Amino acid sequence: MNNLNFVRGLFLVAVSLLFGLTSFSYKMGDFSRAGPGLFPLVVSILLFLIGLSSVIRSRYVAPVPIDYNFRNIFIIIFSLAGFAFISEHVNMLVGIFFLAFSASYAGQNNSMVRNVKIAIGLLLVACGFKYLLHLNLPIL
Repeated sequence: MNNLNFVRGLFLVAVSLLFGLTSFSYKMGDFSRAGPGLFPLVVSILLFLIGLSSVIRSRYVAPVPIDYNFRNIFIIIFSLAGFAFISEHVNMLVGIFFLAFSASYAGQNNSMVRNVKIAIGLLLVACGFKYLLHLNLPIL
């Protein structure tokens, strides 16, 4: 099982089943009056279909070998943990900029302008969650 496309599809299917089956423990409601379990169920169904199509597609395209880069895995985990820590103890604005800049070290090219654009985009998404969906996020 050294095919990245196949493993990626299986991972998506597993994650979708985890969240989809967990969503049944919440009230579903219907589309006109959605309960808390409806959104995770719909998203997990879509994710399941994407994962299933990736598994099926992996049978018809050339296999891509899996290459683990533990340095990059550590950088991404460190970036996410730092984002959570900084967002809780300072504010989310600083955490977003930390995430964008530190996670970029896992990539091939590290552009300051690109990192600023990504951080601004993530900040706009966070502001949308805070001001449009009225979530309690410590942005500033």
